[in-house]
Amino acid sequence: MKYLKFLLIIFTVSAMVSCGADDDICESGEGTPRMKVKFRNLGGQLKTVDSLYLRVDYGTRIVDFGKTTNADSLLVPLRVDDSPFTEIYFKTRKTQAESKVRVNYTTTATYVSPGCGVKKTYQNVGSQLITPNIVTTIANGQNTIENEDKTNLFLTL
Repeated sequence: MKYLKFLLIIFTVSAMVSCGADDDICESGEGTPRMKVKFRNLGGQLKTVDSLYLRVDYGTRIVDFGKTTNADSLLVPLRVDDSPFTEIYFKTRKTQAESKVRVNYTTTATYVSPGCGVKKTYQNVGSQLITPNIVTTIANGQNTIENEDKTNLFLTL
């Protein structure tokens, strides 16, 4: 009986010690970064848009991110498959025709952890205005996406 209690205590203590930090949540920015988009007026100054509707084509489906209000910038998740581009649709009113922007890039994958999995980074980022409506012109910013600090695309609205 003495040995059984001793083994039970050792088993309990070892089970408690072996439990480490949760590795299933990617909290400290190790995940795939999103593309930062800012807005300009016709004079080239940065501006805040009162409303913006965003949709992104991920290949298998188009995801509607809905309406964003009073935004000076947006963080847009790009495709994480092996596609060399992502198509993004912008409009400022619900009934308005959309502007279509194609973002081209090359990707590299880096293993981060069991919880985070693989992190994609984007190089040679460039954009084309395919359908101009509310977006009249675009300007490329930083041509790599390694984090969400730098602006990668400027839209003239």
